[in-house]
Amino acid sequence: MEQRVTLITLGVSDLARSKAFYEALGWKGQEVQETVFFQAGGLGLVLWGREKLAEDCGLTPGKPDGGFGGIALAHNVRSEAEVDELLAAVRAAGGTVTKPAAVNEIGFYSSAFTDPDGHAWEIAHNPGFPLAEDGTITLPDFGQP
Repeated sequence: MEQRVTLITLGVSDLARSKAFYEALGWKGQEVQETVFFQAGGLGLVLWGREKLAEDCGLTPGKPDGGFGGIALAHNVRSEAEVDELLAAVRAAGGTVTKPAAVNEIGFYSSAFTDPDGHAWEIAHNPGFPLAEDGTITLPDFGQP
């Protein structure tokens, strides 16, 4: 298996509401057969009904309990001001800020929010993970001083 992720699919309870949330943040989606696809840099973010996604994965659909699902998506930005601007857009779009923006214990500026279905996102300005012009990052060599 090649070391790559191509699509991330979020199971949602209300497709129209979730599509509207991400579009309010400036994302452009395409709805196809009860699924919404967003181009997100070099990968795709997909919204699909939670029960349909569980069934497609061969799992029993459970009821979302609002607890942490064990996964967080991250969106790195180029400045601390961009973190703050994105948080304002999240609030206006109906998301919930779960961690206020601040310099974290590692030393970079970050925050966290959840979308209307409780999917966790981190927003971060980390100068150690510089962004290319197209928004991609290359992880540093952590073995170097």
